Amino acid sequence: MIDVDHITKRFAGVTAVEDASFAVAKGEILGFLGPNGAGKTTTMRILSAYFPPTSGRCTVAGFDVVRDSLEVRRRVGYMPENVPLYPEMRVSEYLYYRARLKGVARRDRRPRFERVVEQCALQEVKDRVIGQLSKGYRQRVGIADACIADPPVLILDEPTIGLDPNQIRETRGLIKGLAHAHTVILSTHILPEVEMTCTRAAVIHRGRIMAVDTTERLTRGLSGGRRVVGELVGAPTGVESKLRAAAGGGTVSARARDGFTEFSVECAGEADPRAEVFRCAAANGWTLRELRFERRTLEEVFAQITRREEGALTPDPSPGGRGERKEPAA
Repeated sequence: MIDVDHITKRFAGVTAVEDASFAVAKGEILGFLGPNGAGKTTTMRILSAYFPPTSGRCTVAGFDVVRDSLEVRRRVGYMPENVPLYPEMRVSEYLYYRARLKGVARRDRRPRFERVVEQCALQEVKDRVIGQLSKGYRQRVGIADACIADPPVLILDEPTIGLDPNQIRETRGLIKGLAHAHTVILSTHILPEVEMTCTRAAVIHRGRIMAVDTTERLTRGLSGGRRVVGELVGAPTGVESKLRAAAGGGTVSARARDGFTEFSVECAGEADPRAEVFRCAAANGWTLRELRFERRTLEEVFAQITRREEGALTPDPSPGGRGERKEPAA
């Protein structure tokens, strides 16, 4: 549905996006994950044909964003970070107005309006003035606007920004429901947002795509395996060395706290040392209170990726130098 092939975007000598490539299949929810200023919004504006890339090629539903920009715009519903609503209009007036602007045929406007009102749970406020709505409802109106022409692709820039926890949960559920009829790209700098909403994640840092994969593979593969954590009653001696031997090597850490010993065992790849750890505890007479896999978070993965990228930057020794990018050795 979306194919991004080595796109770069520069503004007055500043590179906002550099050599970015990724693809999004029909029906996917791709989370575009990165800190503020990483290049997320720039990439989304290129995808929505807001402006062209400096170099590279990008297609949406088979249409090139440069050569076929009008066709791309017909197939994309874009909600920017700051939703540009008309606060003096009622919700129904605004959505009908937007449907007309987007070329929705007269006979289709009412069915489309009723559909997006239901999808976005706007029934209670459809006759209210937009300026009187809460932030959460205004975000829903923005999403309804993006959906009103029934585009195959939705691009949502920070759709949960400024919402309270309840509104965030409601918006997550709404976005997941939209994937049945649309391919969705959403940008965020909130790591749990991607884990709880998206089928895949693209990690972007300093304008470069660092990784694209499912959240499960990212949290497993990029961080170097899984981790087993547990807790022993008391503070027995030799925990680290004995667990390391039982688990076949690897990194083991342990610390005493509040009458218990917490430990962790780093696993190589898909290894599962829990049975060996249990037998080690039994053989040494340790009371094992807890033993489980600890799922790594995207926060850990993102920190690892960005640290690796920071290591690829070395200071420029020349006076006034700002540093130059060096690719890591193969």
